[in-house]
Formats: sequence, C-alpha cells, structure tokens
Amino acid sequence: MRDTRKRSIMKSLTWRIIGIIILGAITYFITGNWAETGVISLTFHAIRFVLYYYHERAWENVKWGRKIPAPEYQI
Repeated sequence: MRDTRKRSIMKSLTWRIIGIIILGAITYFITGNWAETGVISLTFHAIRFVLYYYHERAWENVKWGRKIPAPEYQI
C-alpha cells in the first residue's frame, strides 16, 4: 500500500505546523522579537517541509519493514 502524493503533503504540512509552534515559542522566548521569530521559524520550516516530503516519498520505495496483509476471506 502506498501513500498518495496528497497524503504525503498533508502529513508534511501538519508535522510542520506542530514544529512551527514549538520553534516559534522557543525562538520568541530567546529573542523576544516577533519579527525575528517569524523569519527564523518560517524559513526553517519551509525548508524542512520540502525535505520531509521527499524523505517520505523515498521511503515509499523501501520494502524493508513492510508486510503484505493476508487476504481476507469471506464466508
């Protein structure tokens, strides 16, 4: 079973939103400046969003650790 491209994008997007909130809180705590917090957080996560998408797509081609589900028989 493979993830669709849309599913990979949504997984990446939701993971980045969580990361933006966490990094934003840490950055603001350190800098105390919303502008710097925004630039640092958004730049970092934009890069990570793209990298995570391609990482997920690459892992779709790795068979290691996957099992093929047994067929279900209906009686």
